Amino acid sequence: MSFLVPEGVPKGILVSVPTLAEYPALLVLCTCPDEAVALDIARVLVKEGLAACVNRAGPVTSIYQWDGKLCEQPEQLLVIKTLPARYEALEMRLKALHPYEIPEIIAIPVVAGSSQYLAWLATATDATTADPTPLSVHPT
Repeated sequence: MSFLVPEGVPKGILVSVPTLAEYPALLVLCTCPDEAVALDIARVLVKEGLAACVNRAGPVTSIYQWDGKLCEQPEQLLVIKTLPARYEALEMRLKALHPYEIPEIIAIPVVAGSSQYLAWLATATDATTADPTPLSVHPT
């Protein structure tokens, strides 16, 4: 474990922050503009072995500031299950597939889970058995 002092934490207080690799799995949240985009991205991530499973929830209402304006938009939320070892490739693929200029990509560590589910997740995201043929969300 590494010891970091995040901004705003008073000096003298140690905060232990484990590295991503120390967790058995990650949940990655990503919002999409509509159901079609969300489903296309989810299918690509699972087919390419970057995610074991992707849940689509929606619509959700997102409220945020963009270019100095308060925005309120319906979006679809993807909950992506993956391994820490696959996170970097997953993030890069999400950025390549996503229509937003800056897509929401937030990884949440899984601290515990069913051993059978976590074993399945590891098998489903094994980079050595993943389909090496990348899919396009927008086939030509």
